[in-house]
Amino acid sequence: MRKAGHHMSRENHFPRLSRRQFVRSSALVAAAMATPTSLCALAQKQSSDDEISPIRLGLASYTFRNFSRSQMIGFMKQLNIFALNAKDVKDHLPMDAPQESAALEDYAAAGIKLHAAGAIYFEKNTDTDLRAKFEYCRRAGVGVIVAGDPAPEALPRIEKFVKEYDIRIAIHNHGPEDTLWRSPVDVLKAVKGMDPRIGCCIDVGHTVRAGADVVEAIHEAGRRLFNVHMKDLTNFGSNESQVAVGDGTMPVRKMFEALIATKYDGFVDLEYEIHPDDPMPGVIASFAYMRGVLAGMRS
Repeated sequence: MRKAGHHMSRENHFPRLSRRQFVRSSALVAAAMATPTSLCALAQKQSSDDEISPIRLGLASYTFRNFSRSQMIGFMKQLNIFALNAKDVKDHLPMDAPQESAALEDYAAAGIKLHAAGAIYFEKNTDTDLRAKFEYCRRAGVGVIVAGDPAPEALPRIEKFVKEYDIRIAIHNHGPEDTLWRSPVDVLKAVKGMDPRIGCCIDVGHTVRAGADVVEAIHEAGRRLFNVHMKDLTNFGSNESQVAVGDGTMPVRKMFEALIATKYDGFVDLEYEIHPDDPMPGVIASFAYMRGVLAGMRS
């Protein structure tokens, strides 16, 4: 909380809002003042806006890793987000086939469509392990596997399963701490010449922390970009500086413009990693800001 100065001028009582602050605060004020009826109308408008936008917004279920599937479904309905990148965390998308089937029934009943699964880690370079994970994703009906840290020597075996199952692999970069895939550039070098269904998931936060230009990375990835994990940072050198999207310095509009220019056909999935026990305020602010940016781009 900011401390007030002893001699605050009249001008300081009414600070000017930046465009980012205006977009975010306007959306939150509208939601806060809405009646149940107007909230429904607002929800329908936001849903309609998302449908006509060239950028499709989704959610990474890791955002709600401390909440059950039923709780997450309730949150998604409040957010008017019905596209999910599901992870085997809590009971979101269990690896066990009968439990996975129950989860899929719940999502279908709620009108939620799974478009990706992950991050899924490929610790074993064996046909048995890979087949189990591809079967898991085929049962879920997803078109993209977000792969966490597959070993480079495992890529030829993974490519074989990509061809068999026709499911794309999006290798997730994890920033400067990752000894294998610091940035999308590392992924693109490794998969060059491989099946076009092997590409990358750009985690924008880890990308900037690795010192890469995230807008350039989107252009360089082009048709090999299959998923985007969205977050924001106030300090590109610190993973601890994550904030709601719009409160940091991530070039969100430029990223959206790059995605449109490259004809990106995947989802931008919010992965809000902070405040795991109370993520909704930041999640609401993040989607409000991204929707505001997209609305501004259409005007």
